[in-house]
Amino acid sequence: MSSSAHEHPELGPPELLEVADGVFAYIQPDGSWYINNTGFVVGPTVTSIDACSTERRTRAYRDAIRSVTAAPLTTLINTHHHGDHTFGNSVLEAATIIGHENCRTELINTGLPRDTGIWDPVEWGSVTLAPPTLTFRDGVRLWSGDRPIEVTYVGRPAHTDNDSLVWLPEERVLFCGDLLFNGGTPFLLMGSVQGAIPVLTDVLGAFPAAVIVPGHGAPCDHGLIDTIVGYLRFVLATARAGIDAGLSPLEAARETDLGEYAGWLDAERIVGNLHRAYVDLDPTRGPLDVFAALGDMVTYNGGKPLSCYA
Repeated sequence: MSSSAHEHPELGPPELLEVADGVFAYIQPDGSWYINNTGFVVGPTVTSIDACSTERRTRAYRDAIRSVTAAPLTTLINTHHHGDHTFGNSVLEAATIIGHENCRTELINTGLPRDTGIWDPVEWGSVTLAPPTLTFRDGVRLWSGDRPIEVTYVGRPAHTDNDSLVWLPEERVLFCGDLLFNGGTPFLLMGSVQGAIPVLTDVLGAFPAAVIVPGHGAPCDHGLIDTIVGYLRFVLATARAGIDAGLSPLEAARETDLGEYAGWLDAERIVGNLHRAYVDLDPTRGPLDVFAALGDMVTYNGGKPLSCYA
């Protein structure tokens, strides 16, 4: 059995990378629970792609933007509703927050951050609920001066039911939110393991990106897509074997050798992913109880809250 405990040296400072002219990726190590990536585009005004999880982290991100430009931050795009990408929305004080219509709904349903006992306690700071104020069903194009920014819903559940891609066609830079994790275990509990595979291969893979900025971990190229798809196929095969053996998702996870994926951060996500894969393969098992699945992840972790350094 693997657990969430991982070698955790002192976290280094976030890295600000100019991945194209006026396009920046903000990479927060070590990319584990609630430590995400963001990015921004500089024009007459600033457009941010996602916020951070806490007031402290989002203020540091805002300071990084100010180190580059004095232009006002007017627009914020949320790639999906999860709190590591949205709880800091209010701190950025953008005039317009853009997200898929399900992103707004899910963020409102999630409410303000709180400590649930699933993760180590987090100092969230002073944040208020700030869901998207401009929503779309399929996609929307906005402009940073003369530079187009295209936001596209991926069309089906994958990481969540509201994943959106942010594409800068002139620079060939793609911000893909948590459809990709670089060095961390993907997490599909609130989406679909089966659905994520065609989203990665047919949707994300179709963009001629020179640089892809994942939701966690270092920027990458298309090669990471095959790596993540390999993991998802492993999860589905493990789920099928578990169902055939009459095992619960937790029991199947405990009997699973993670093999080449054992070194990825937050390995306990195998439990949540199996809960989702069981329902993907046999919809009569639904609806999925997300909080029960999270509880099983804690059980898999020896009854200890999941490691969180946010």
